[in-house]
Amino acid sequence: MKKILSSIISVAITVPTLACTNFLVGKDASADGSTFISYSADSYGMYGKLLYYPAAKHAKGEMRRIVDGDTNHYLGEIPEAPETYSVIGNINEYQVSIMETTFGGREELVDPDGKIDYVSLMALGMQRAKTAREAIKVMTDLVQQYGYASEGESFSVADPNEVWIMEMIGKGPNEKGAVWVAVRIPDDCIAVHANHSRIHQFDMKDKKNVMYSKDVVDFARKKGFFSGSDEEFSFSKAYAPADFGAIRYCETRAWSFFNLWVEGMDKYLDYADGRHIDTAEPFPLYMKPKRKLSLKDVMNSMRDHYENTPFDITKDVGAGPFSGPYRTTPLSWEHEGKKYFNERPISTMQSSYTVVAQMRSTLPNAIGGILWFGNDDANMIAYTPVYCCTTTVPKCYDVNTANDVTFSWESAFWVCNWVANMTYPRYSHIFPAVFAVREKLENGYIQSQPETEAKALALYNSNPHEAKAFLNDYTNKTAADMLEQWKKLGEYIIVKYNDQCVKPEVDGKFKMTRDGIAVPPQRPGYDDMFKEIIVKESGERYKMPEK
Repeated sequence: MKKILSSIISVAITVPTLACTNFLVGKDASADGSTFISYSADSYGMYGKLLYYPAAKHAKGEMRRIVDGDTNHYLGEIPEAPETYSVIGNINEYQVSIMETTFGGREELVDPDGKIDYVSLMALGMQRAKTAREAIKVMTDLVQQYGYASEGESFSVADPNEVWIMEMIGKGPNEKGAVWVAVRIPDDCIAVHANHSRIHQFDMKDKKNVMYSKDVVDFARKKGFFSGSDEEFSFSKAYAPADFGAIRYCETRAWSFFNLWVEGMDKYLDYADGRHIDTAEPFPLYMKPKRKLSLKDVMNSMRDHYENTPFDITKDVGAGPFSGPYRTTPLSWEHEGKKYFNERPISTMQSSYTVVAQMRSTLPNAIGGILWFGNDDANMIAYTPVYCCTTTVPKCYDVNTANDVTFSWESAFWVCNWVANMTYPRYSHIFPAVFAVREKLENGYIQSQPETEAKALALYNSNPHEAKAFLNDYTNKTAADMLEQWKKLGEYIIVKYNDQCVKPEVDGKFKMTRDGIAVPPQRPGYDDMFKEIIVKESGERYKMPEK
């Protein structure tokens, strides 16, 4: 697995190359008319941060330096656009948001001479486009002109009115450019991609909702990847043939998201288990949810661990003594000459950061676009609002506050990881405390939205600059508030759960004796499931003698 070096600041966003998840929600599939796309940026060791790229005017002849976002390798230079728009994280000032997951695909299609990698491509798309359709054109024109330097990618591209999935892969060392297809998600539907190509057949006659490179089918035929009719063509099968890992590590995550919100997903279990690739039917690219999704629904979907599904990882010995919904790495491992695997759920320890982009056509861009941001695993953080007009990155999210080998109490990445890494080993005991603080903060930020935005709108109608300054300050205040509360949470955890015990509380205060010291702590021991495992494994060894 590759990672992005923390020193990269020449692009507006930072993303890893493998094991990410994106959810997509059309405006009529959401409870309030928002479009949503979400992202878990997962890569072991990568320091999570929020980067800002200001709007700018560029003189003729000014060049843009392109550095590969995974390797920090210099790829070349391309001409700057006459005007570029401001970008904060994965959203720009016009509420255009772009996210990704890497599917890899056929290795021979990587172009070693390509000038634009996928990280730079997303940044360029947001800097140069006012709509999702414009962003797709910007991105595809750029790779056609300068070459595509990355593996196969699924991109989520959205604005307040439209949500698209675009999949792209290069043409190899001998041909510049890429083959690609983009499909608009219907307004009343939801979609997901998670490191495996999800676009199979697509309607080549639907020019309103489908875009593609003119040679997307012919190139596959030329390379021997496909030999059928145009109507039979599957982008996924041609350019990213599935194996067990592509399904079980990736498509199972996509199945799980749909399973939360779509009836009847059991019929796709044979496909999702990865053991019936040639016989099972893949689930569709998009589906209608059983009800409209709220912002909180999207956030909570990012916290999924396959609970209450056949892939639930809290029901066997791998969950450990305290029923943790996580598995150690690597994903595959060997024992006595046999190969095994670990499940890879949506919510995972190695998340560098996670975001939910919310775009709304009913508000001015500065107010309508929010990047809900968090450092670390979505299950272990409270998302805070970062308005798309933000020009001052909150200190706790800033690239200069810390890095992957430098701890700082001012860094949300390190403070959130500190709390999470205290929680993981004793999950069933400690997580309820994390959950309580997470929900109080996050729900508070969501509940404050109407009042905050009403103030911002009143300001905007008389002085847009003042409204943007107000939202910039609000973004920074909520991030600082979260960090302070998370520090207090960590302090509380080390006191309450010290030495694998639990100090009892009454009305939110630690219980004390009449003489002013803490009462003896409780010693809850292992979860029942693990007790049973110990008894089965050790037989009579630990059994107390009967009197």
